[in-house]
Amino acid sequence: MISPLAFIHPEAVIGYNVEIAPFVYIDRNVVIGDNNRIMPHASILYGSRIGDGNTIFPGAVIGAVPQDLKFKGEESTAEIGNNNTIREHVTVNRGTAAKGRTIVGNNNLLMESVHVAHDSLIGNGCVIGNSTKMAGEIVIDDNSIISASVLMHQFCRVGGYGMIQGGTRFSKDIPPYIIAGREPVAYCGINIIGLRRRGFSNELIERIHNAYRIIYQSGFNTTEALKEVEEKVPMSSEIEYIINFIRNSERGIVR
Repeated sequence: MISPLAFIHPEAVIGYNVEIAPFVYIDRNVVIGDNNRIMPHASILYGSRIGDGNTIFPGAVIGAVPQDLKFKGEESTAEIGNNNTIREHVTVNRGTAAKGRTIVGNNNLLMESVHVAHDSLIGNGCVIGNSTKMAGEIVIDDNSIISASVLMHQFCRVGGYGMIQGGTRFSKDIPPYIIAGREPVAYCGINIIGLRRRGFSNELIERIHNAYRIIYQSGFNTTEALKEVEEKVPMSSEIEYIINFIRNSERGIVR
C-alpha cells in the first residue's frame, strides 16, 4: 500500500490501511490516521495531522508554512478530520501564533485549487468550489456551500446551511441559511432548496424566512431588527443561531 517511490520521514506516524502513491512527500512531525488514500505528488508537510478515511488528490499540499509575514516559525498544526475529499492542488496552511492551528473538520469536499489560509476553521459537511480562496482566520460553519472562485477576506465568518454564489468576494460575515452573491455582495434570499434537502420542515423554513424579512426588509437597524425577531418569530435553536450569529458578528453582516 506504500510505494517505494514515496518519501516518508522516519519520524512520521502512519496508521493502518493507508495507501501512499509514488512521489508522495511526507515530512517529520506528521501523523496520519487509518484508511487514507494519498495520491501521487501530494505533500504532507511538518505539523500536519490527518484523521481517518480521507482521500487526498495529486498535487495537494497540507501543512505548508503560513503566507503571513508575522509568522516566525512557531510550532503549529494543520489538522484534517475524517472522511474528507481534498482535490488536486488544494493548499491548507498551518496555523500561526494567533490560534496555533488550521482546522478542516469532517466529511468536507474541497475542490481543485482551494486555498485554506492559516488559523482558518472549516466545519463539517461543507462543499468548497474550485479555486475558492480563504484568507487567514476565517470560519465556515457546518453544511455550507461555497461556490467556485469565491474570495473570502480575513476574519470573516460564513454561517451554516447557506450558499455563496460563484465569483463572490466579501469582507463581512454571511449569516446562516441564506444565499449571498451579486457584485457588490448582497443578501439574495434564504437557501430554500438546500434547507429542504437537509430535512428542514416547511414551517421551520417559513420561520427562518420571517426572521430574515425583519432583518433585511423592515427598515430597522440591526439591534432593533433582532429585538423584533425575538418578539415576533417563534423561538427555536435555528432562530437563536441567527440572532447570536448576527449579534456577535465583529465585522458586521452583508446587506
